[in-house]
Amino acid sequence: MGTFKIDGDSFLLNDEKFNIYSGGMHYFRMLPEYWEDRLKKLKAAGFNTVETYVPWNLHEPREGEFCFSGGLDIAKFITIAKNIGLYVILRPGPYICAEWDFGGLPAWLLKDANMRVRCCYPPYLNCVENFFSKLLPLLTPHQITEGGNIIAMQIENEYGSYSNDKEYLKFLENLLRSHNVEVLLFTSDGPESDMLSGGTLPHIFKTANFGSLSKIQLNKLRKFQPSGPLMCMEFWLGWFDHWGDRRHHKRSSKRVALEIKSMLSNGYSFNLYLFYGGTNFGFMSGANLSDKYYPDVTSYDYDALLTEYGGYTKKYFAIAKLLREYQGLPPMEYPKTTVLQNIGMINLTEETSLFDNLEYIGEKFNSVTAEYMEHFGQNYGLILYTHTVIGHYHKTTVSIDGIHDRGYVYINGKFKGLTDRNNNKPIQTGALKTGDMISVLVEGMGRVNYGTNLYDRKGASNIRVNNQILTNLSIVTLSLDNISKVDYSLNSKTFPIFLKGTFHAEPMKDCFVEMKGFKKGFVWINGFNLGRYWEIGPQKTLYLPGSLLHENNEIVILELEGYEKPQIFITDRHKL
Repeated sequence: MGTFKIDGDSFLLNDEKFNIYSGGMHYFRMLPEYWEDRLKKLKAAGFNTVETYVPWNLHEPREGEFCFSGGLDIAKFITIAKNIGLYVILRPGPYICAEWDFGGLPAWLLKDANMRVRCCYPPYLNCVENFFSKLLPLLTPHQITEGGNIIAMQIENEYGSYSNDKEYLKFLENLLRSHNVEVLLFTSDGPESDMLSGGTLPHIFKTANFGSLSKIQLNKLRKFQPSGPLMCMEFWLGWFDHWGDRRHHKRSSKRVALEIKSMLSNGYSFNLYLFYGGTNFGFMSGANLSDKYYPDVTSYDYDALLTEYGGYTKKYFAIAKLLREYQGLPPMEYPKTTVLQNIGMINLTEETSLFDNLEYIGEKFNSVTAEYMEHFGQNYGLILYTHTVIGHYHKTTVSIDGIHDRGYVYINGKFKGLTDRNNNKPIQTGALKTGDMISVLVEGMGRVNYGTNLYDRKGASNIRVNNQILTNLSIVTLSLDNISKVDYSLNSKTFPIFLKGTFHAEPMKDCFVEMKGFKKGFVWINGFNLGRYWEIGPQKTLYLPGSLLHENNEIVILELEGYEKPQIFITDRHKL
């Protein structure tokens, strides 16, 4: 049994003064085969603590269906950290932001047209309580008070950037305590007065998030917390990328080292966001919405101390030297670096149209009007709306109201035009007559994860011909979680199109899928969704963990718009 508490302006760990030197990494942004490697590299750099969020939407993908095994075995991740000699800070949400779809909230919440999240809306609170009733009993045995290594848990996340419902924060505090959470509770917010006013409770320990000027920022925090240690819960080592950014965000090692040296010399505790960023596999990238919609790329490299594939950086060695020398730790041999492989060109020898496979991989509904994905119980992927024309229309346009996020318009299976959320324009289709089929395929590209625009349902609210709202629609939801059912004997050239190939590889050696010559789509390796690619960049390759590879492998691509040649390259070069 142990203790972790606050005494005066210090943390005490088992009654001895302790500064938290933590690095953030998310167990859900890497495959479990890599947990030990990343944690050992954290410990080797001189850190004593690891911080992680908990993504509700992965642990409860459908209401009442919970998963805490495999890559979501958070208890195992905590145990590995303990065996390596690391303490743990947990940030269980229920909202986490993290550039993660819907800020970690499950998409099925949005099936309720009246849903209100992150406040005292009873249906939302009931869902939070149900989730925590399954999550927290897995965590509490690992608290330091029970002989484990969890030293603190967060209440919500940056709540002052969203609202100021103190009763909601109290509800979460009481919920944690009612499930036997005994460790230190804290909040984290930006260091501005409105954020700290809205996001904290008087008696709860407060931390701040920022990326520079630590003494100035923590002096702002001191006004809201007159006593106690000062801590930066998120010191930003880099930043995330949106599709269409000019280049991958970078931050110099020298500048980061100077900032961390300042925090060390002033006696502050800190958590570096992020020590290791990882990957938004599948459809889990989030988005921002301000002047327009900005979806996040698949990589979450973040210019962290370790690369997306766990490789060392100059920044890693600069910070490791600083931390180890400051603590008087002896030199040590760092864990082995990541092994990469170059496989080369892969021919994609089979192809078939998405539209020819709707009955195999889609779920069909009849609906009076267009509805968003969530209405049909769909979390991610594509949704197809089809209407059969009755009558005659000489000059026609098809419009997609409330498009979230990118729409493709077809007449009788022929592509007519593309529109999207940031430039939503009517598509000219020409004359229409009885029996013609209007189809609109919408791709959801990541729900907004930050700010006041969280109610980001995917699909369309209405389909219109000229000013007429189309009714009596056939709707097919395409979650794309069952691509093994795709029939490649239906050899159609119509886009969107599935392409498949096979290749040999060395298991456990990482590599990258380079999508040069392709426009936009998704990649699966042996049935695992690596994520989204898009020619506009800045990301040019998709990280392929070696733990997914066998001697003989299958690659599947769903290309939405077009490609130059049916071939891709699997390389040892990481291009962001």
